Amino acid sequence: MTAPDSVAPRERLRLFVAFPLPRRAAERLGAWQARELARAPDTRPVPTGNLHVTLAFLGSTPGAEVEGIVGVLRDAARAASRPALSPARYRETRSVGMVVLDDEDGRATTLADEVGAGLERLGVYRRERRPWLPHVTVLRFRQRPRLDPPVPALGRVSPSEVALYHSVLRPNGAQHEIVESVALRA
Repeated sequence: MTAPDSVAPRERLRLFVAFPLPRRAAERLGAWQARELARAPDTRPVPTGNLHVTLAFLGSTPGAEVEGIVGVLRDAARAASRPALSPARYRETRSVGMVVLDDEDGRATTLADEVGAGLERLGVYRRERRPWLPHVTVLRFRQRPRLDPPVPALGRVSPSEVALYHSVLRPNGAQHEIVESVALRA
């Protein structure tokens, strides 16, 4: 974890807000990736430690904005209850494979909307026009492999926190570091 006060104000950080997956769910998803996706040529499974549910991708952001972003997370989390997510289907876009999640009672969607609105008011984010889609990116590729794996048996996943992440680009792929996390009500 990176302490928010250790971030240089002029430093630019690649930031996003997400639900960290509970350890057991991440391990099960990692095992599913190894069984169902590892055989696909020219693909890169997302490392188990990087599995998460993104609420908002901010991209390159000045370090001076971190304190305000964490304030938005705290405000949004204060009224939020833990979401209940369950795997619904596998989906591919032009560059990633993902497990799309059902959002029971819409609690994750409500929190994503509140975080997005708060980040927009702060001036560090602009929401997409399309509705937010709860999902976990599990595979990256240059050419779509057109896989059709079974849905992973994760059961209900209930993240206990929402976090601000710093994505550090490395030669072997991105490494995600939590800058600050905020607990959600049970």
